[in-house]
Amino acid sequence: MFVKKLAYLMVVVVVCLFGIGCIAATGLPGSAAKSAGGHQTGDVFTSSFLVRFKRSLDKQLVHEIASRNGFQNLGELPGSNGKEFHFKHTTLPLVRTRRSISHTRVLKKEPLVHTAIQQSGFKRVKRGFRHAVPLNYIPDKAPGYGGENVPTDPYFPFQWYLKNTGQNGGKAKLDLNVLAAWDQGITGKNITTAIMDDGVDYMHADLKFNYNAEASYDFSSNDPFPYPRYTDDWFNSHGTRCAGEVAAARDNGICGVGVAYDSKIAGIRMLDQPYMTDLIEANSMGHEPHKIHIYSASWGPTDDGKTVDGPRNATMRAIVQGVNEGRNGLGNIYVWASGDGGEEDDCNCDGYAASMWTISINSAINDGQNAHYDESCSSTLASTFSNGAKDPNTGVATTDLYGKCTTTHSGTSAAAPEAAGVFALALEANPSLSWRDMQHLTVLTSKRNSLFDAKNRFHWTMNGVGLEFNHLFGFGVLDAGAMVALAKKWRTVPPRYHCEAGAITQMHRIPSSGSLYLPIKTNACKGTDTEVRYLEHVQAVITANASRRGDLELFLTSPMGTRSMILSKRANDDDRRDGFTKWPFMTTHTWGEYPQGTWMLEATFNSQESRSGWIKEFSLVLHGTKDPPYQTLSPASPHSKLAIVKKAHEDKDGN
Repeated sequence: MFVKKLAYLMVVVVVCLFGIGCIAATGLPGSAAKSAGGHQTGDVFTSSFLVRFKRSLDKQLVHEIASRNGFQNLGELPGSNGKEFHFKHTTLPLVRTRRSISHTRVLKKEPLVHTAIQQSGFKRVKRGFRHAVPLNYIPDKAPGYGGENVPTDPYFPFQWYLKNTGQNGGKAKLDLNVLAAWDQGITGKNITTAIMDDGVDYMHADLKFNYNAEASYDFSSNDPFPYPRYTDDWFNSHGTRCAGEVAAARDNGICGVGVAYDSKIAGIRMLDQPYMTDLIEANSMGHEPHKIHIYSASWGPTDDGKTVDGPRNATMRAIVQGVNEGRNGLGNIYVWASGDGGEEDDCNCDGYAASMWTISINSAINDGQNAHYDESCSSTLASTFSNGAKDPNTGVATTDLYGKCTTTHSGTSAAAPEAAGVFALALEANPSLSWRDMQHLTVLTSKRNSLFDAKNRFHWTMNGVGLEFNHLFGFGVLDAGAMVALAKKWRTVPPRYHCEAGAITQMHRIPSSGSLYLPIKTNACKGTDTEVRYLEHVQAVITANASRRGDLELFLTSPMGTRSMILSKRANDDDRRDGFTKWPFMTTHTWGEYPQGTWMLEATFNSQESRSGWIKEFSLVLHGTKDPPYQTLSPASPHSKLAIVKKAHEDKDGN
């Protein structure tokens, strides 16, 4: 009980560190998005209101209060204990440029209302590279294909990411190794993945028998039927395509097959309205947390190379509650597409993908190189596959709207659902896995394989305990067979602690040429209840500004010598006003390392022009365990990652 309370206190602190408002705050501060990144050119306001009551109320009373003031009660917010509700005004325009002060005042006159806040609107975009081939593209014929115990679905030969035989110029055996998981009898049974997107065609013949209606909802239209809205260009095909990657049925003569073809998918329609709001995101991520195991998100802030943005208050609280209380205390798994901004963007500027609570997934194409739209950052945990080669058949083959199939699903949008499918396999193999267990399994079973940076910028590097990582691909490509095998014998990792390891609060000028170095020496909270000896995530929480933010680069070096680029140059980012305010730059590259010693932050400008800037504040936050995480596990091979890290821990502890 103490550990659980401590864990929750840790989350509250971390959410406050995010720099866009503590979760205890009422609603979204008006300057929150601007203080984080300055990306919005003008505020817009929606017809939605966050209403907080002075005490917990029953639903009928809340409904009466809403109705008599011209509002519709759309339900309670996740984790609010009957105190916070989503109200929508029945006559206000969906979007307007000015706050409606009169409607806010009407609500505040209610004796039981503590606060009423009209919700601002903001943009969220799907992460799918739009291919030039027709949406209804159907291959002339499938490539030659053979083998035992392989699906008979007509598009399976095009699903090179499931079984790569070298078709279409790809590299043989560069795939997710799902057949090795299926051969162990693991196909995703009794696991539900929610596709948070623009809707799911749940009547599609390849999806309808794996559709979980009880766990589905439409938050864009506020009804239980998350069917995509029709458009002439099939713009709302995104969620249906993602769903097929996870759970398309096997051997039914339709399209291809899902990674976890016996699992269920839930549709959460939440991307199809003029503007996103904090309440729509929060309700989506907190929807049915005990029926849904995995939430898959293939969207995020605009990938334009100049936006710095992340989840608002209610959304962050929903995610935190999900990882702490979802799945009956084991924690929901949130899978995030890392972003499609290419080399001109950095996914550490995306507070969803860079969150500790999510598993951020990048992509590679069929020959192992990164796709041209892939972003890089130190928070990416692993990779799967998507398109990028010239041949249209090298896209992702999956279900499409209105019973159709496609071979051209693309972007990191396609990568995240593949990972969700692999995680569904792992959860069937071991339903007791916690959200942290899943991250450890990802680190220990992902493979370098043949992944490489096409532009030779980022090389594979070994961290202080022998784990290879790459700034583009994280710890490598997911290996479903290896993950399932290890999941079957997995023992839950020890409790996680949060150590505030030190801070520098004096302002320091960043030189126009050369670098600023700021050291923090820490004992990692040794001798306290929050001591961390074995690292998981590390955050450098930084407040900084610059005459041109896009030219600022930041590096964090661990006591064991691992250097993480926590912010790269962003050519499109001309900001000179907002900078970063308490922004938590996160790295996974030091996973498993010992945190005691000196951590070094390096700040430098990557520009031929003269630049100026300041690091106003830098604090170091360590997350990990006090006890060795793998001491109860027996490696299957002395050459496995598990064996290498476990030996490194034993050698260090023996000294």
